[in-house]
Amino acid sequence: AVGDGRRFDGLRYTVEHSVYVHPAHQGKGLGRKLLSRLIDEARRCGKHVMVAGIESQNAASIRLHHSLGFTVTAQMPQVGVKFGRWLDLTFMQLQLDEHAAPDAC
Repeated sequence: AVGDGRRFDGLRYTVEHSVYVHPAHQGKGLGRKLLSRLIDEARRCGKHVMVAGIESQNAASIRLHHSLGFTVTAQMPQVGVKFGRWLDLTFMQLQLDEHAAPDAC
């Protein structure tokens, strides 16, 4: 999934995304293919930055994002809850272009 993350005009060049692969199909390179296509599509649409919010224990997703050029920009402890436990969130981002100023977009 990919979409404009926040409904605020100042963030119109930023896009948030999520990639989910069914456990039966993990480890086959599908996540890399999907995320690579999302990156290409975001660039084609003129986006400047892609943002991922990843549950901090999801080491495979963090590794995948790192391998495609994403960097960690924030750690948010205990901001989510699932199955009766607190979850930490890691934010990662990828700059998609080299525009010096938004007016250049």
